[in-house]
Amino acid sequence: MKVELFSDGACSGNPGPGGYACILRAMGKEKEISGGEVLTTNNRMELRAVIEGLKALKYPCEVTVTTDSKYVCDGFAKNWAKGWKARGWKKADGKPALNSDLWEELLTLTETHKVKFVWVKGHNNHPENERCDKLAVEAYEKIKSTKSTEN
Repeated sequence: MKVELFSDGACSGNPGPGGYACILRAMGKEKEISGGEVLTTNNRMELRAVIEGLKALKYPCEVTVTTDSKYVCDGFAKNWAKGWKARGWKKADGKPALNSDLWEELLTLTETHKVKFVWVKGHNNHPENERCDKLAVEAYEKIKSTKSTEN
């Protein structure tokens, strides 16, 4: 089955409260997924959005992931993630690769599905990207408001 997965992550401060969101579209149906974390980074939320979308699929699919994250796209298109993993989660310069836990999870999920990554410019009137951004921001705003009521 062919699936479209649109994703975005957002953070209030970097690090700070963060949110992620994705839209899954297949066979004329759509599903929105969103969530957040109290203390995270924008790149972690970008990765989390794709991971949660892929985890929601019940069986192997052909997935086109559309994201405004060059970090996520280049991690695959330029084989950075596979290289980092092969070097024990080290970059070419020997420094630790960031977010190795999420990259590991994403690499595992891309073994189950046939995944193609497509980059779109963020905040450029791409309807699904704008929707994902809105959901991701709502997710971290909810976390921020919960934190402020606890204080």
